[in-house]
Order: sequence, then C-alpha cells, then structure tokens
Amino acid sequence: MKYNPDIHHRQSIRLKDYDYAQAGAYFVTICTQGRECLFGEIKNGEMELNGYGEVVKSEWLKTPKMRPNVTLDEWVIMPNHMHSIINIYDGRGTLPRARAEGMGNQGTQQRAPTVEQFGKPVSNSMPTIVRMFKSTTTKKINEMRGLPHSPVWQRNYYEHIIRNEKSLDKIREYIIDNPLRWKFDRDNPVSQPDSLEQDFWKVFGQNHK
Repeated sequence: MKYNPDIHHRQSIRLKDYDYAQAGAYFVTICTQGRECLFGEIKNGEMELNGYGEVVKSEWLKTPKMRPNVTLDEWVIMPNHMHSIINIYDGRGTLPRARAEGMGNQGTQQRAPTVEQFGKPVSNSMPTIVRMFKSTTTKKINEMRGLPHSPVWQRNYYEHIIRNEKSLDKIREYIIDNPLRWKFDRDNPVSQPDSLEQDFWKVFGQNHK
C-alpha cells in the first residue's frame, strides 16, 4: 500500500508540559518526509546504508560527543526512519531517574526553566537534540543530492518515556529486530503491520501516560 498521509499519520506522543531535559531514558523515532526511503535498503534481514544513511549514522554518533550528559543505547537506521534509545543524565552523571527508581506510572514534576517556550531552544533537551540532528543531516544530505531546500525529515518526531527495565528490554529487542521485521514495519509504505507490530505500538506509541 502506498503512503497515505491520512492513514499513516501518527499523533505526537509527547507529554504536555513534561520536562524533556530532565534525567531519563527515551525511545525516539524520527521519520523521513512522506516516508521516502532515503537511507538504503534491507537485504537478507540487514540494513545496508547508502551515502545518505551514512550521513545519518555519522551525525547520530556525534550526539554523545557533543553533549556530555547524553548517551546512546540501542539504535537503528531504517530505509525511511530511525529508532534510538537516548539516556539524558543529570548534572552529577547519575543513572536516568526513570530507570533507576522504577517510576512505574508516576511522572516527574516539570522544571519550568528547562521547558521550551515560544520556540526558544533549551540546551541538551530532547527537542534540541533532535532539532539539531535533523538540521545538520538535512543540510549535508541536500548538498549531496543538489536539493538545497528539500525536506528530509518530517516536522515532528515521536518519543516514549521509558519508565522501567521491562520496557527498556522490550524496546531494545524491537530496535534490534527492526531490520528483520521490515516487511511488517508500520513505517514501511508497502506493508501492513502484523499483530506483533501493532501490539508493540499500542503499548509504546499510544499508552504513554
């Protein structure tokens, strides 16, 4: 089935007023504009990156080098999207609170000074991390393909706050197996997700509160 913006559109799963600069672990998905397969192809259950995909890989790996309070867990680049687990540590370098304390369904109070308002960037917050990554990769990819004003990524992105080890393990498994399950992937414009794929996104794409 071809990509249909009305069918394939996903609502943002970000929590209103949640402070995405606080210590925590996050599952992030970033998709290309129109689900265009820009970054390579799946062969024998493995992702083979093309030149654009290599740019995405290189820039994503720079994230923890540029931001000492950030580390990357499992991540994968797919033909038209990428998944990653990002850890944001506090100023003391302690384990992400959501994982260290087993928050369950208990949220953390907003710290207003680190919440983005009126488009003003907040250093090392999740929105800033993703925005800078998208901006840099878009510029480099468009230089390669000679399309200076062409969008590479969707405007929004999607994230899930990882609250405990069980969720972390489930998301890690999903990321690792993503290339093997490409024909069932909900971001694959020519496939229909199977029950396992639907169940995963029912839990980690919608029931996030």
